[in-house]
Amino acid sequence: MKAIINQKIEKLLEMAKDSRVCMFITHEKNTENLSGRPMGISKIDADGTLWFFTKASSYKVEEIGDSQKVSIAIANESSQNYLMIHGNATLVNDKIKMKDLWNNFMKAWFPLGLEDPDITLIKVVPSEVNYWDSSSNKMVVLFNLIKAIATGKVYDEGEHGKINL
Repeated sequence: MKAIINQKIEKLLEMAKDSRVCMFITHEKNTENLSGRPMGISKIDADGTLWFFTKASSYKVEEIGDSQKVSIAIANESSQNYLMIHGNATLVNDKIKMKDLWNNFMKAWFPLGLEDPDITLIKVVPSEVNYWDSSSNKMVVLFNLIKAIATGKVYDEGEHGKINL
């Protein structure tokens, strides 16, 4: 069983390895709506856990307080990989972990660095991943699209699957 879970996590890590930005989706407070915003992925651990820096005063932090269920959408056009990750988010105020994840690019949002009183981390542990792997190069994808149009046959998008963790 552990080997199967490791294979599933390896698939997630392989497909997400070059992704730096995602759409981070939460449940809006007091509505049925979902709320998404682009966020930089600070790190994806070997077990599939995703880490994000954010402002403690942001709406998403308040929304995570109401519902820890979040989704992360990743579209990696260069590799033709697409992921929808569902999981549970928690807030982490661990300065040692922040220091481990910190890079100077983060100063654009946190000019005071790790001493910023409004800085916190979001930790997302994935529970399910839907993926679409069309990892052909763009010319092959374009050729197959044109071929589908010319022959009247449905375009083969590549491998699609679900990973339950």
